[in-house]
Amino acid sequence: MFEIMIWLGAAVSVMGLAGLVWCIIQVSRARKAGLSEDELRAAVQAVLPLNMGALFLSVVGLMLVVIGVMLG
Repeated sequence: MFEIMIWLGAAVSVMGLAGLVWCIIQVSRARKAGLSEDELRAAVQAVLPLNMGALFLSVVGLMLVVIGVMLG
């Protein structure tokens, strides 16, 4: 049972990491597009909630892994 928790946590962490990479790519594209300061700020603010959600997923996944290892 704890092995399932470890693998599930690893999968959730990878999904969170993928979300963080996606956010980095989106902001990088916005910076390279040569937008004005206000447009760039709006683009970054649009990505911010997704970034926080991806970070939350990564943290929850890592917590699942740690708890699974400690209990297993």
